[in-house]
Amino acid sequence: MSIALANRRSFSSTSLQSRAPVPAPAPVPSSSRGYASIAEQQAESDKLQREAAQQILNKAKGVTSTNTDASSALSGNGASPDQVAAQITSGRPTVALGFAKHVVTSHRPGYDYEAFYHTELDKKHKDKSYRYFNNINRMAKKYPVAHTANKTEEVTVWCSNDYLGMGRNPVVLDAMHETLDTYGAGAGGTRNIAGNSGTHLALEKELAVLHQKDAALVFSSCYVANVETLCTLASKLPGCIIFSDSLNHASMIQGMRHSRAPKVVFKHNDLVDLETKLASYPLETPKIIAFESVYSMCGSVGPINEIADLAEKYGAITFLDEVHAVGMYGPTGAGVAEHLDWEANVNGGAKGSAMDRMDIITGTLGKAFGVVGGYIAASKNLVDMMRSYAPGFIFTTSLPPANAAGALAAIKYQREHLSDRQRQQINVAKVKEELEAIGLPVIPNTTHIVPLLVGTAAQAKAASDLLLNKHHLYVQSINYPTVPVGTERLRITPSPLHSAGQIKELVAALDSVWNELGLKRTQEWEANPTEGVGAKNVERKANLWTPEQLALVDDAIPRASIEASKSAAAAATA
Repeated sequence: MSIALANRRSFSSTSLQSRAPVPAPAPVPSSSRGYASIAEQQAESDKLQREAAQQILNKAKGVTSTNTDASSALSGNGASPDQVAAQITSGRPTVALGFAKHVVTSHRPGYDYEAFYHTELDKKHKDKSYRYFNNINRMAKKYPVAHTANKTEEVTVWCSNDYLGMGRNPVVLDAMHETLDTYGAGAGGTRNIAGNSGTHLALEKELAVLHQKDAALVFSSCYVANVETLCTLASKLPGCIIFSDSLNHASMIQGMRHSRAPKVVFKHNDLVDLETKLASYPLETPKIIAFESVYSMCGSVGPINEIADLAEKYGAITFLDEVHAVGMYGPTGAGVAEHLDWEANVNGGAKGSAMDRMDIITGTLGKAFGVVGGYIAASKNLVDMMRSYAPGFIFTTSLPPANAAGALAAIKYQREHLSDRQRQQINVAKVKEELEAIGLPVIPNTTHIVPLLVGTAAQAKAASDLLLNKHHLYVQSINYPTVPVGTERLRITPSPLHSAGQIKELVAALDSVWNELGLKRTQEWEANPTEGVGAKNVERKANLWTPEQLALVDDAIPRASIEASKSAAAAATA
């Protein structure tokens, strides 16, 4: 009998009612983890502070004629030994993660900065939103296997945004090695100072062709691309209003904030709410509608064509973030906008397609393409305007040539191969099916994201720790402010490289963790449906990838479009 079947048979409403919550697993010693927890770091700091205070007290009691040691410096103005101790023990660790184990003994008059830092961190600890970073080292030859701080301790990674495993693809690594040997490690500065390299120009040409736009511009990350484009554009457009989906990424929100342009937030994917708000402003007022294609924490998909309709009706331009879609959707990996018009884009694209109707498309080189960097693709004039005005492009060192070469190789590879993203979708469907079969609360969606609803920050952290320490599976917990309080979750991202055996291990481990911690299963969410979990009589939407698309072979990719891309890239390099 399979593990999944056995678990499914043993699962019942009776077991749900009788199962009592189990306390979180006991903390794992820092020697096993390879790093110290914040509590352990604070305890160590307190211990050092007490020892330092005692030493100075001892010295202070015996000082008669000199004023050269630390105790004299502190007690020279008549301070008592108790006051000396109070001064010493008021010190705070100066490194939040505790890597430098020393005590602050120097004090300046005025504001207590270290106390402020401590207070802000303490807020994070109290509301359970403090972020813990695990020591995970992905191994190129064994991915999705990684090792922890201890190189002999291996874990399977289930939450990476290197969605297709391109970070270890030999085509990408060879391109980076060759470029590194030829052009060295760094870019030499900003492109304004160090100049454009042929690799950067070829990459931007490739990106423009990928999204069927006039031009593209590469940034150091898509966070920077989003911040700089929205900030620069909205601050320059006279009287601009930004309409923002309520679940937009922090980078977009930050760009809007920095622009100081008025922002109108519409309910997530709610076209009626968006239209009502658009209609309240004059037609001639410049407007930007900013949204995403795939929302990475829940897996929902933005209504691209419908938003384009509203933009055309109310005189707005569209800003589409395809960060969690590029490489994984569409016949050449250009994203959801390309995927929606599959047949037209197989034949080179069409005027009026979803991708054509988007004014600005942003994407990343650091997720499905496996390297690092971000970009925008748009009209020639808009791209040139960003190149000329955006401080985050002008004054930042450009991507190293090797990184640009790796990204270029990854994009070309994915444009010619469907199989990676097809296998990814097949594995995603398998994981969702197996988890739902044993009653685990998968947040429903039509994409490659597998979010498991937990409901509290403490439980999500405990589940993540238990998976790592007991089952050797790495799945990071997702807490506020990334997701709303009460919707904390585990976020799983199956890749094409995960085997059937690894999927089986994941399902069994999650079932065990849910039992051990007494976490709510789907049936238990029915009294209070959250994020779609526990909702009854809801029609399930079809996945973006159809069975017919999953059955295609690489020869179905548009060869003419690929050859045009190669020619454009070659011309840029020359």
